[in-house]
Amino acid sequence: MVQPVFINRISAFLPHEPVDNEQMEVRLGLVGGKPSRARRLVLRSNGIVQRHYAIDPQTGEPSMNNAQLSAAAIRGLLSAELPLQAIDCLVASSSSPDQVMPGHAVMVQGELGNPPCEVVSTAGICLCGMTALKYAWMSVASGESHNAVACGSEVASSLMHARNFNGEYESRVEELESQPEIAFEKDFLRWMLSDGAGAVLLQGQPNSSGLSLRIDWIDIFSFADQMPACMYAGAEMEDGQLQGWSRFDGEERNRRSLMAIKQDVKLLNDNIVKYTVEETLKRIMARRELHAADIDYFLPHYSSEFFRERLAVGLANADLPIPQERWFTNLTSKGNTGAASIFIMLEELFNGGQLRSGQRLLCYVPESGRFSSAFMHLTVVGQDGKQS
Repeated sequence: MVQPVFINRISAFLPHEPVDNEQMEVRLGLVGGKPSRARRLVLRSNGIVQRHYAIDPQTGEPSMNNAQLSAAAIRGLLSAELPLQAIDCLVASSSSPDQVMPGHAVMVQGELGNPPCEVVSTAGICLCGMTALKYAWMSVASGESHNAVACGSEVASSLMHARNFNGEYESRVEELESQPEIAFEKDFLRWMLSDGAGAVLLQGQPNSSGLSLRIDWIDIFSFADQMPACMYAGAEMEDGQLQGWSRFDGEERNRRSLMAIKQDVKLLNDNIVKYTVEETLKRIMARRELHAADIDYFLPHYSSEFFRERLAVGLANADLPIPQERWFTNLTSKGNTGAASIFIMLEELFNGGQLRSGQRLLCYVPESGRFSSAFMHLTVVGQDGKQS
C-alpha cells in the first residue's frame, strides 16, 4: 500500500560569499592568460548577477569537494529528533561528482559518517536531482524506509576552471591567434554554471508543528529516442555520435579538453521548450488533473533568463498558462546550480514564510543532455496532514 510522503525539512548550502559578474573570471582563471570575449555577452543573456564557487577567494584553490558540499547540506536537516544515525535511505545526485568510481552517494555517506543504510546514486545532469528525489519518495511511499534524504549538488567550478582548458589552448596556439578563445560551446558554459547543494528530508507523516510539503506525484520523461546528445562531458562528438573519453589516450583528452562540459547551443535553443515543456506536459496532462488556476507557485529550473519568455509561451501552448507573477525562481541571485537548483529554490520558498496550508506547487526541471524533463506536484499541508 502506498502511503503519503511529506517533505518536512529542506536545507541548502552555498559555499563562500557570492561572486559577482566582475569577480567571476578572476575566480575561475583566464584561459591562455586572456579574458573571454564571450563572458559579457553570455551574462547579459542569462541574467545571473551573483553565484557561489567552492574556491577559496584568498588562495584560488578548491576549498571543498562535491561530497563535502553535499554533506554540509544534509547536516542542515539534522536535529535531536533526526540524528545522523536515524537516516534510513540516502540518495545523492550530481552531474559533477568528484570521481568516476565509486558512486557519488557512497562518498557522501563516507563524508557524513552515518551508520550503514541504503545508499543510492543517481546520475545525469540537472534532472538527476529530481530522480534522486523520486527514488527517496518511492522508498518511503512503499514502506521500505521510515525516512529518506535526497540531495543534489554541483561543483561546476572544478570543471570550469581555466586549468582544464589551458592544455587545449596551448596545443592550438596558431589556430587561436585569429580567434583567441576556446570553442564557444565550452566557453559559454563557464559563465552559466556554479556551485551549491541542497537536501530534503522525506517522512511518512507531516511535521508535528509548522508546514510540510506533501508529494502528490513526480513524472519524468526522456526523449532520447528522438533527440541526439546536446550537453555532455567526457566525450567528443564525431560524425553525429558521442565517442567516450576511454577511446582517447591521455594526451588527446588533454588536447581536446575532453572532460570539459560542452553544449550544442543551437540544438538547445531550437528544442528545449518543445520537448521538455510542450511534449512532456502533453503526456502528463493526459493522466493528471492539472489546471493553471490551481497552481499557487510555479518553480521552474531554467539555465538562463533568456528562456523565461519562451517557457511562458511553451506553457500556454500546453494549455497551462501559469501567470509569471506566480513563478518563483532564484536563478539570478543563487546561480544555475544544476542538480541542486530545485532543492535550493524549494529551500528558499519553504523556509521564507510565504507558504500557506492548501497551496499547490508545481516544479519543473529539464535537462538538455538528451532532452529529458520532470514535473513535480506538491501540496502545502498543516500539522494535521490535511490541506485547509
